Amino acid sequence: MLKQGNLGKLVKYLIMLLISIVMVFPFYWMAVSSLKTPEELSALPPVWWPESLSFDSFKNIFEVIPFGSAMVNSIIVTTAATVSILITSIMAGYVFAKYQFRGKNILFVIVLSTMMVPQFVLIVPLYHMMNGLNLVNTFMGLILPNMANAFGIFLMKQFIEGIPDDLIEAARLDGASEWKILWKVIVPLLKPAASALILFAFVFQWNNFLWPLTIVQTPEMNTVVLALNSLRSYTTSVEYTNVVMAGAVIGILPSVFLFLWLQKFFIEGIAMTGIKG
Repeated sequence: MLKQGNLGKLVKYLIMLLISIVMVFPFYWMAVSSLKTPEELSALPPVWWPESLSFDSFKNIFEVIPFGSAMVNSIIVTTAATVSILITSIMAGYVFAKYQFRGKNILFVIVLSTMMVPQFVLIVPLYHMMNGLNLVNTFMGLILPNMANAFGIFLMKQFIEGIPDDLIEAARLDGASEWKILWKVIVPLLKPAASALILFAFVFQWNNFLWPLTIVQTPEMNTVVLALNSLRSYTTSVEYTNVVMAGAVIGILPSVFLFLWLQKFFIEGIAMTGIKG
């Protein structure tokens, strides 16, 4: 007989297992479908695991659409935007956390309020701005509107507020400039929060669809999400479903690898941000 405490733990673990299966199953089905033959994809009842793994779909995805160039474009745009968001968030977060000036709280509220504005509301004015700067269908046009992020500023402010002021004062007494204090004293302590922000910013920019759809005008400038969107015509045929799934698998790999690399710091950053400030 299980004790009441052990029974409670067993129920908790079973619930966690069930939730994990529900969350992981779509990714499992996507990966398995990319390895099936067209016959297995249309089979009833469904084939849960292919008899022989076929990787032809991963080769075909690069033949059907210019997927390689789309991957390169997404890496360039996402990396540039993520690095920019990290730098601007650290600088603004430091100012809001450690400096006192008139109107600081009002300005911070204004920054946070931009998080409440839906992206589609900004599409038209942003497009007119990029068009006026001759940045339509360019990398800079894709990157420029995403170089700063209100959530990143908030995240860094909350974390930096927990850093003792004595460290900053000691650095000032040693003759360090404010710029040197920021990058030599503050930034090395931000690894957990920075990792969380990098992951959030990278995933958002990598999966961003609406703005690239608006600003990109030629297939050569397509990002991964736009390239995958161009596969919609193939979803009507079972024969090409494995190709669509292969594209989706390749498309999520950078985000998965980044999470696996940063997961320790990501979890620590989320946990600590909630108790600091």
